[in-house]
Amino acid sequence: MRTLIFTGKGGVGKTSVAAATALRAADMGIRTLVMSTDPAHSLADSLDLEGPLGPSPVKITPFLDALEVSIYHDIQSNWGIVREHFAQLMADQGVQGILADEMSVLPGMEEALPLIRIKKHSDEGDYDLLVIDCAPTGETLRLLSAPETFKWAMGMLRGAEKFVIKPLLRPMSKINPTLNKMIAPTEVYDAIDDMFEQMVGVTRILTNPLETSVRLVMNPEKMVIKESQRALTYLSMYGMTVDTVVVNKILPVDKDSGYLNHWKDVQQRYLQDVQHSFSPVPIHHVPYYREEVVGLVKLREMGKDVYGDADPTAIVYKEAPMDISKVSDGFYRVKLKLPFANVSQLDLFQNGDELVVQIGDFRRIMTLPVSLAGLEAGQAEMEGQWLIVPFQAAQGVVR
Repeated sequence: MRTLIFTGKGGVGKTSVAAATALRAADMGIRTLVMSTDPAHSLADSLDLEGPLGPSPVKITPFLDALEVSIYHDIQSNWGIVREHFAQLMADQGVQGILADEMSVLPGMEEALPLIRIKKHSDEGDYDLLVIDCAPTGETLRLLSAPETFKWAMGMLRGAEKFVIKPLLRPMSKINPTLNKMIAPTEVYDAIDDMFEQMVGVTRILTNPLETSVRLVMNPEKMVIKESQRALTYLSMYGMTVDTVVVNKILPVDKDSGYLNHWKDVQQRYLQDVQHSFSPVPIHHVPYYREEVVGLVKLREMGKDVYGDADPTAIVYKEAPMDISKVSDGFYRVKLKLPFANVSQLDLFQNGDELVVQIGDFRRIMTLPVSLAGLEAGQAEMEGQWLIVPFQAAQGVVR
């Protein structure tokens, strides 16, 4: 299954571009599901539906289904038995009502659970294409980094079960009623194990450029371009491939735009900046329409303008944002593509078999392969758009 993730600054038209892409693919006979993960859903409005969409797929055309994610539905469907146990523990300690329910939600869960749908549909094979209309850029980055955060939290719970609860506390709970109430039944940890495996599968899908591509939607405006540049940096850090840039709402250069003529000249200068900044990633230009893009007719027009006669699901750029190579015996090199990265905000450190890269407020924790886990990271440096991290055996250690 092919997955296309659309994101961009609020107001640039990413929902319209995502819906137009999904409709274009569906019209070509590709079984397509378009889903919105934005809490402020506008997908139903873009499709010009009479009523709201829900968490279950709704038929739009013979080959196109649509849904809007409900975090409450996803938590209950995937985390219900675990949440009930923790909520009961909170209630036993005097924490009541909605506070107990909220405290039973692990860090990263609200962002991570919608992504499980990717793994679900990939396993079931019910669609050929999944188009995800994400929230504005900052929310999207939290969404796409959520598997790392959520896996860490679940890893703590799994470790407690494996090394403390199962060998020590569970046998004791059989003779201690108070302890027995506190120890979660095995079904709870089975659910945690299943969720952990789902998250591992999601990460694998998101970081495979042959399966998943991110498409940045922007307007030819300075602030929007800068935010898109930062998004490209962070997406690369998380191992995801941006294969297309869509520049939306471009004023026609061959027509009189009245008081917007000056803005048209400004747009043309910014279009050159986009070309220089994002090349060799393919860039598509979309005109500023006289009417708002709402409904299937207008979405089909936009889809034609974005893709022409090309297949919207085609993999048009797949350079991997990370590369690990062996330089010589005992010496390895990790390359991480970080275009537009602010070196002054870059922090890098090794924690056992993990390499932690942080830029500003965004952090990625990468588990090192076995061949590197016993080595030490050396002095990192930037070469163009690439962060280079050498690894070698610690002094006095023979491999």
